Amino acid sequence: MQNIEWQDFERVELRVGTIRKAYPNAKARKPAYVLEVDLGPLGLKTSSAQITALYQADALIGRQVLCVCNFAPKAIAGVRSEVLVTGAYDEQERVVLASFDNPLPNGARLA
Repeated sequence: MQNIEWQDFERVELRVGTIRKAYPNAKARKPAYVLEVDLGPLGLKTSSAQITALYQADALIGRQVLCVCNFAPKAIAGVRSEVLVTGAYDEQERVVLASFDNPLPNGARLA
């Protein structure tokens, strides 16, 4: 693992958002959802996420997630993905979403 400076970490905009819409991305080669995430003052942002192994689309609505908000938008399987929804792989290589114990305001920055 390579060490970084604190200033490097501060450049990453990690913010809380609430999933407002989730539906299958029909154009994706690997199963994925298109997510619409409410990031408060940053507005509604779209993401394509390969999280279908553990999550049903309707169960994602209202869930708060941690997003990287300052990557450049990227075209992914016909979707303009504006944020990266974060998570970690479990032992079976399925993505488990990063989440919070208590509700937070949309757009809150990771401290």
